[in-house]
Amino acid sequence: MDAVDSIVQQWRTVRTDLDVSPIEVIGRVSRLSRLVDRRLAVNFARHGIEAWMYDVLATLRRSGEPYELTAGNLVRQTMVTTGAITNRIDRLEARGLVERARAGDRRKVIVRLTSAGFDKVEEVVPGHLDVERALLSALSARQQRELASLLRRTLTSLGD
Repeated sequence: MDAVDSIVQQWRTVRTDLDVSPIEVIGRVSRLSRLVDRRLAVNFARHGIEAWMYDVLATLRRSGEPYELTAGNLVRQTMVTTGAITNRIDRLEARGLVERARAGDRRKVIVRLTSAGFDKVEEVVPGHLDVERALLSALSARQQRELASLLRRTLTSLGD
Protein backbone atom coordinates (compact mmCIF):
# COMPACT_ATOMS: atom_id res chain seq x y z
CA MET A 1 0.00 0.00 0.00
CA ASP A 2 1.14 3.51 -0.77
CA ALA A 3 -0.42 6.92 -0.18
CA VAL A 4 -2.32 6.74 -3.47
CA ASP A 5 -3.95 3.45 -2.44
CA SER A 6 -5.24 5.22 0.66
CA ILE A 7 -6.63 8.11 -1.39
CA VAL A 8 -8.34 5.73 -3.81
CA GLN A 9 -9.82 3.71 -0.97
CA GLN A 10 -11.17 6.85 0.70
CA TRP A 11 -12.88 7.95 -2.52
CA ARG A 12 -14.28 4.47 -3.09
CA THR A 13 -15.76 4.56 0.41
CA VAL A 14 -17.39 7.98 0.16
CA ARG A 15 -18.29 7.96 -3.56
CA THR A 16 -19.12 4.41 -4.59
CA ASP A 17 -20.70 5.77 -7.77
CA LEU A 18 -17.39 7.08 -9.20
CA ASP A 19 -14.67 5.26 -11.10
CA VAL A 20 -11.61 6.67 -9.34
CA SER A 21 -9.12 4.38 -11.10
CA PRO A 22 -7.43 7.28 -12.98
CA ILE A 23 -6.10 8.46 -9.60
CA GLU A 24 -4.08 5.25 -9.40
CA VAL A 25 -1.97 6.41 -12.36
CA ILE A 26 -2.21 10.22 -12.33
CA GLY A 27 -1.76 10.43 -8.56
CA ARG A 28 1.35 8.28 -8.73
CA VAL A 29 2.80 10.15 -11.71
CA SER A 30 2.25 13.42 -9.85
CA ARG A 31 3.82 12.15 -6.63
CA LEU A 32 6.73 10.62 -8.56
CA SER A 33 7.35 13.92 -10.33
CA ARG A 34 7.73 15.75 -7.03
CA LEU A 35 9.97 13.04 -5.53
CA VAL A 36 12.15 12.90 -8.65
CA ASP A 37 12.52 16.69 -8.69
CA ARG A 38 13.63 16.67 -5.04
CA ARG A 39 16.21 13.92 -5.58
CA LEU A 40 17.61 15.56 -8.70
CA ALA A 41 17.81 18.91 -6.91
CA VAL A 42 20.19 17.39 -4.35
CA ASN A 43 22.62 16.41 -7.11
CA PHE A 44 22.31 19.79 -8.82
CA ALA A 45 22.95 21.60 -5.53
CA ARG A 46 26.20 19.66 -5.09
CA HIS A 47 27.33 21.32 -8.32
CA GLY A 48 26.03 24.77 -7.44
CA ILE A 49 23.23 24.81 -10.00
CA GLU A 50 19.46 24.40 -10.12
CA ALA A 51 17.28 22.15 -12.29
CA TRP A 52 16.43 24.93 -14.75
CA MET A 53 20.13 25.65 -15.24
CA TYR A 54 20.86 22.03 -15.99
CA ASP A 55 17.93 21.94 -18.40
CA VAL A 56 19.35 24.77 -20.52
CA LEU A 57 22.99 23.64 -20.28
CA ALA A 58 22.15 20.02 -21.11
CA THR A 59 19.93 21.10 -24.03
CA LEU A 60 22.82 23.07 -25.51
CA ARG A 61 25.32 20.27 -24.83
CA ARG A 62 23.26 17.54 -26.44
CA SER A 63 22.67 19.71 -29.52
CA GLY A 64 26.26 18.84 -30.52
CA GLU A 65 29.04 21.10 -31.67
CA PRO A 66 29.16 24.07 -31.66
CA TYR A 67 26.78 23.66 -28.64
CA GLU A 68 24.47 26.46 -29.63
CA LEU A 69 20.80 26.98 -30.43
CA THR A 70 18.56 29.90 -31.23
CA ALA A 71 16.61 31.25 -28.31
CA GLY A 72 13.47 30.04 -30.11
CA ASN A 73 14.80 26.48 -30.28
CA LEU A 74 15.64 26.65 -26.59
CA VAL A 75 12.06 27.73 -25.84
CA ARG A 76 10.68 24.75 -27.79
CA GLN A 77 13.08 22.20 -26.34
CA THR A 78 12.85 23.34 -22.72
CA MET A 79 9.09 23.94 -22.87
CA VAL A 80 9.16 27.34 -21.16
CA THR A 81 7.95 30.76 -22.26
CA THR A 82 10.03 33.26 -24.20
CA GLY A 83 10.18 35.47 -21.10
CA ALA A 84 11.37 32.58 -18.95
CA ILE A 85 14.11 31.58 -21.38
CA THR A 86 15.30 35.19 -21.63
CA ASN A 87 15.56 35.33 -17.84
CA ARG A 88 17.38 32.00 -17.74
CA ILE A 89 19.83 33.02 -20.43
CA ASP A 90 20.50 36.31 -18.61
CA ARG A 91 21.25 34.47 -15.38
CA LEU A 92 23.43 31.82 -17.03
CA GLU A 93 25.27 34.51 -19.00
CA ALA A 94 25.96 36.41 -15.75
CA ARG A 95 27.57 33.23 -14.40
CA GLY A 96 29.68 32.85 -17.54
CA LEU A 97 28.04 29.56 -18.56
CA VAL A 98 26.46 30.73 -21.83
CA GLU A 99 26.93 33.61 -24.23
CA ARG A 100 24.67 35.30 -26.75
CA ALA A 101 25.46 36.08 -30.35
CA ARG A 102 23.33 37.74 -33.03
CA ALA A 103 22.81 35.92 -36.31
CA GLY A 104 21.64 36.86 -39.77
CA ASP A 105 19.38 39.90 -39.57
CA ARG A 106 20.44 40.45 -35.94
CA ARG A 107 16.92 39.72 -34.66
CA LYS A 108 17.79 36.08 -34.14
CA VAL A 109 19.65 35.37 -30.92
CA ILE A 110 22.06 32.44 -30.77
CA VAL A 111 22.84 31.03 -27.33
CA ARG A 112 25.99 28.94 -26.94
CA LEU A 113 27.79 27.19 -24.15
CA THR A 114 30.97 28.82 -22.97
CA SER A 115 33.87 26.57 -22.06
CA ALA A 116 32.83 27.01 -18.40
CA GLY A 117 29.27 25.98 -19.31
CA PHE A 118 30.52 22.96 -21.21
CA ASP A 119 32.70 21.94 -18.26
CA LYS A 120 29.81 22.40 -15.83
CA VAL A 121 27.39 20.20 -17.75
CA GLU A 122 30.09 17.56 -18.27
CA GLU A 123 30.68 17.59 -14.50
CA VAL A 124 26.98 17.24 -13.64
CA VAL A 125 25.63 14.75 -16.18
CA PRO A 126 27.24 11.52 -14.85
CA GLY A 127 25.85 12.07 -11.34
CA HIS A 128 22.51 13.12 -12.79
CA LEU A 129 22.25 9.84 -14.68
CA ASP A 130 23.31 7.91 -11.56
CA VAL A 131 20.46 9.53 -9.60
CA GLU A 132 17.98 8.71 -12.35
CA ARG A 133 19.25 5.12 -12.47
CA ALA A 134 18.84 4.81 -8.69
CA LEU A 135 15.30 6.18 -8.90
CA LEU A 136 14.40 3.38 -11.30
CA SER A 137 16.27 0.62 -9.48
CA ALA A 138 13.08 -1.02 -8.16
CA LEU A 139 12.20 -1.94 -11.76
CA SER A 140 13.91 -4.51 -13.97
CA ALA A 141 15.35 -3.38 -17.30
CA ARG A 142 12.32 -4.88 -19.06
CA GLN A 143 9.90 -3.09 -16.73
CA GLN A 144 11.74 0.19 -17.33
CA ARG A 145 11.40 -0.24 -21.10
CA GLU A 146 7.69 -1.07 -20.74
CA LEU A 147 7.10 1.94 -18.50
CA ALA A 148 9.00 4.19 -20.91
CA SER A 149 6.84 2.93 -23.77
CA LEU A 150 3.59 3.48 -21.87
CA LEU A 151 4.62 6.98 -20.80
CA ARG A 152 5.68 7.81 -24.38
CA ARG A 153 2.27 6.68 -25.66
CA THR A 154 0.52 8.82 -23.05
CA LEU A 155 2.64 11.89 -23.83
CA THR A 156 2.24 11.60 -27.58
CA SER A 157 -1.52 11.20 -27.21
CA LEU A 158 -1.50 14.54 -25.41
CA GLY A 159 0.39 16.21 -28.23
CA ASP A 160 3.88 16.22 -26.74
